[in-house]
Amino acid sequence: MLEKIIENYPDIEILKIDGFDDAVIGYHEQSNRIIYSVKKVIDIVFNEMQNADDFTLEDAFEHFAFNIESAWVGEFTPILCYDIF
Repeated sequence: MLEKIIENYPDIEILKIDGFDDAVIGYHEQSNRIIYSVKKVIDIVFNEMQNADDFTLEDAFEHFAFNIESAWVGEFTPILCYDIF
C-alpha cells in the first residue's frame, strides 16, 4: 500500500513510521498524511517482541502508546486509525 501511495504522490514528501510499512491502510490527501492501522502496528510490535521474556499483547500496546502514538513530528505526523474494537 505504501509503495502505491508514494507512486501516486511522487512530489509529496511523506512522513512514515519506520518499520511499519505493512500497517499502512491509506492516505489523507487534505493533510498529506499516511494513515496507519493501530491494530496492524500493535501486531507488528507484538510479533517482533514475542520472543522476549513474557512479552504480552498488553506490553505491545504499552510500547505503541509510549513510543509511537505519543510521537509528534509536526503537521505531517502520520494518522493512527484505531481499528481495534
